[in-house]
Amino acid sequence: MADPRVLAERSEIEREIAGQTICGQLKLTAERFPDSPAYSDPDEDGWTTITYGEARRRVLAIAAGYAALGLEPGEAVALMMVNRSEHVLADLGAVHAGGVACSVYATFAPDQVAFVAKDVKARVVVLGSAADLARWEPILGELPDLRKVILLSDAPDDDLFMSWDDFLALGESALAADPAAVEARAAAVDADDVLTVLYTSGTTGNPKGVPLTHTNIFFEVVATDRMTDVPTHGAQISYLTYAHVAERVLSMYLPVFKVSHIHFCTDLAQLGTVLGQVKPMLFFGVPRVYEKMMARLQALLSTQPEEQQENVRACMAAGLAYVEGSQYGQEPSPEVVAAYERADAALLSVIRSLIGLENARWLATAAAPMPIEVQRFFAGFGLKVLDVYGMTETSGAFTANSTEVYKLGTVGRPGPGVEVRIADDGEIITRSPANTSGYLNRPEATAELLDEDGWLHTGDVGSLDEDGFVRIVDRKKELIITAGGENISPANTENFLKEHPLIGQALVYGDRRPYIVAILTLDGEVAPVWALGRGIDFTSLADLTGHPDVVKEIEAAVAAANEKLARVQQVKKWRLLPVEWTAESAELTPSLKLKRRVIHARYAGEIDEMYQG
Repeated sequence: MADPRVLAERSEIEREIAGQTICGQLKLTAERFPDSPAYSDPDEDGWTTITYGEARRRVLAIAAGYAALGLEPGEAVALMMVNRSEHVLADLGAVHAGGVACSVYATFAPDQVAFVAKDVKARVVVLGSAADLARWEPILGELPDLRKVILLSDAPDDDLFMSWDDFLALGESALAADPAAVEARAAAVDADDVLTVLYTSGTTGNPKGVPLTHTNIFFEVVATDRMTDVPTHGAQISYLTYAHVAERVLSMYLPVFKVSHIHFCTDLAQLGTVLGQVKPMLFFGVPRVYEKMMARLQALLSTQPEEQQENVRACMAAGLAYVEGSQYGQEPSPEVVAAYERADAALLSVIRSLIGLENARWLATAAAPMPIEVQRFFAGFGLKVLDVYGMTETSGAFTANSTEVYKLGTVGRPGPGVEVRIADDGEIITRSPANTSGYLNRPEATAELLDEDGWLHTGDVGSLDEDGFVRIVDRKKELIITAGGENISPANTENFLKEHPLIGQALVYGDRRPYIVAILTLDGEVAPVWALGRGIDFTSLADLTGHPDVVKEIEAAVAAANEKLARVQQVKKWRLLPVEWTAESAELTPSLKLKRRVIHARYAGEIDEMYQG
């Protein structure tokens, strides 16, 4: 039976968002705060910024441009480009024209791009660069629904293509000729209309399209706002792809409500610099982003004099004790609080400022398991990196830790108005108005996703403790069953292995096998620094893979991980690869999760060797 409190919260949010659309919300925000900064793009002199008043004016012109190209209500616009103001404006312009926006992962292969474009029946495509065009060009002839391809620069001389400048000119002319027509299109958009279709990143098979309505997204936005309690008019950074639901909610939709100022980071290598410039009020990153940040900070600290390192370690111990002692159901002692305040005043606040996180009210992570040691590392600086849990199919997070109510190692409590249960087989299921109504053109997959009572089946195995906090064990389909019949979570073992900064990625294998093995890669940023600090000569990452000192260090890392594991979970053999895994090389999804089947197939020989003899 549903909890009356949860149902009351749900009803309250539903009344609050009834009938609302992103078109109406942008209009309201632009009218109330026309001069507030909305979007900033990096340029040679710093930033180029437009206000909310200017943003809505451009969105209407873009909507008029789509209409002039023949886009009808309900038809799709596909977008592929880095995060920049044009991406947001082109996206919202499609919605204001009555269309459906669909951002496509820039790491998708051409055949995946073709599948998505056909599945969503894209009428218009907006691309950012020559690299984006290269993914589309081989399959443009396979898309019978496509009318126009718009490029931000260097459009080919062909009737199918149009430059962004020409498109904007078309839209401005159409808007000036009949502004009421565009306003009427935006006003006709209904709360139950599809706002966006996002595609799962596809760890197996073709990606699945997830239609999300204005109501789905508005419920998620209000729930997220209540869970995070971020201020209005704050600064944010947008850097993860808009094909990912978390980035879309946090830096495309939520800001229209919170009047946030979004700064676009178009190059992930510059994220550290942008953090220092923007000093955001919230920051979201998949675990790999935090792992990389931790590795860089550890490498930097290792270059400092031993006395300074010892001082940092002492201050971080005080920070960790304070954050761990402030978890739900606990209260740090006066001694712990005093020690933290001293450490914070002396050093920790300085370090937070140096890395650009001194203003961050909410630091969050999702999409893959977060190693507890990474959380503990940042806790040492007084930073709470909090797990949230969600899916594209749930419009984003449906459980979350807040800065005041949290337990490290969990993904938090269900959001307001959200029901969460653990099914008899251990699967996490959820029900709320944020849930999609099903997959696009996939009735069989929809039937597996949603049961007759409206519960969405996540495919994840987990538990719910007495305080309402959810813990994730692993993906239901990824649990390893050894030859001895033991159920093992590969992610748990992998996280222990990755606690060593030299190990960039780890994949644990052992399904139907007598013991567990692991395939490992070096961290491409940490390993060279580690090697130089020890006087090791090398010319590439591959050189380091076979170096005796590296092998010895990895052996110690595996042994340290095994000490934390039950005997049946321990890694008996391992292989260190001479390459890194990336989304571009296809071992990782665009959200940096392991593509296990790809890795299993690609390294089948190495895996089999570890079971010989």
